[in-house]
Formats: sequence, structure tokens, C-alpha cells
Amino acid sequence: MAKRPTAPLARATRLRKEATKWERLLWPRLREMKTLGFHFRRQAVIGPYIADFACLSRKLLVELDGEHHAAPALLTHDTAREFFLRRLGFRIMRFRNSDVIENLDAVATAIREALNDKCG
Repeated sequence: MAKRPTAPLARATRLRKEATKWERLLWPRLREMKTLGFHFRRQAVIGPYIADFACLSRKLLVELDGEHHAAPALLTHDTAREFFLRRLGFRIMRFRNSDVIENLDAVATAIREALNDKCG
């Protein structure tokens, strides 16, 4: 009998299948970083939360934020989420969707530099 996936895992699977256009633009750049020894996962489940992208070996999370992240209810959720993830030792990099569209190279460079930062 197959195990029924947990709610966050099922949601992460759905989110991978329904990636936003910004996630689809950034994903190939993150996959390229595997040649440098950095493996990223898409829609990674960490506790009760789902990170857009995660390099678990470096404890680095990359989040893409649309305009809806400015809504007060979501700001409260994001604050609690970040507190939880930071307590686990994760660093979180946030980029606006417009950053990905307007300057994908700069976003990829910033992520690569954070991965190489041993102090992080």
C-alpha cells in the first residue's frame, strides 16, 4: 500500500508542477551551479514550510517574491516563517520577481557569491 503524502509534501509537488514564470527562469541557473558542487532543490519542504529553492548543504534558501508579499497578512506569515528557518540555521535570500526578469545575471551572481561565502 502506497503511503499518502503529507500536506506540505503534496503541496510542494503541486508547486513544482505549477512553477511560476520567474521560477522557471531562475531554475536553469540554479541547476548549472551543480557543476560547482551546489545542488538546489525546488519547492523544498522544511518543517511546515516550503522554500522556493534550497541548497541544503549550504543551508541557503532562495525565495522569489511577487507584489503580494507586501500584504500585511503575508508579512506576518513571512516573519514567522523566517524566524523558524533561521533558527534551523538557514540563510534566506529574497528577490523580487522583477529582479529575475530585469537582471537574471545579477541574481545568479548574488546567489553564487552567497554559496561561496563560508561565513554566511
